[in-house]
Parts: sequence; structure tokens; C-alpha cells
Amino acid sequence: DVQLVESGGGLVQTGGSLRLSCAASGDTFDDYAIGWFRQAPGKGREGVSCINREDAETYYADSVKGRFTISSDNPKNTVYLQMNSLKPEDTGVYYCAAEIFPSSHYCSEYGFAKYGMEYRGKGIQVTVSS
Repeated sequence: DVQLVESGGGLVQTGGSLRLSCAASGDTFDDYAIGWFRQAPGKGREGVSCINREDAETYYADSVKGRFTISSDNPKNTVYLQMNSLKPEDTGVYYCAAEIFPSSHYCSEYGFAKYGMEYRGKGIQVTVSS
């Protein structure tokens, strides 16, 4: 089993920055991918970003490309999502999720973003005020 705990959310003004953290524990193994999803009120889930721990492959949704950066601290089993130039449309509940032994190129629009991941955290609120 895998446990995921998010931290770092909150309220920020337009143009501001936040860094989300996702700490993984349990049966993490060495081969897993971590994805960040978000869900805004009345909208569906969006796969925002993903990183494959083994080969460092990354993915960003078009809506966040150039503004968000995902990174992994493997010894700490922690993945970060640095969010810059935040916009009101970035508001939502953000949660991280994990896929153990992901298939090739799972960090992609047609992988994690479409099918989700095996384990997920409880989520954390990010609010960007205009």
C-alpha cells in the first residue's frame, strides 16, 4: 500500500507562487510515477503534471506549461510542484497520485491524465484571488 500526503496549498494573489509537496510512504519501491491532478468546482479532473521517478520523464498540461515545474527528491520520496504566475483559473483542489511500475510513457496525456493512478492523497486547496 502507498500513502500520499500533500502540503503547501493556500491562498495567493494572481501572479503569485506556491510550492506543493507530495510525500510518499509505504510500498513505494523504486519504480513509480507521481502525478498531480486538480479539480475545480463544477469541472472534471485535470492531469496537471507528472514525473516518472525512474527515468525522470515529465509531463505538463498545456494549461500550466511554462509556469509549473515538477521535481522529485528521491531519497525523501517527495515530489514537488512549483507553481508560478498563478491565475484564478488555477484554483481548485490539488491532489497527488502514484502509479507503481507505470507502463512506458505513462506520464502523458494518454496515460495518467486519462486513466488516473492507483493511489491518491486527500488533496489540498489552492485558491488564486484576482
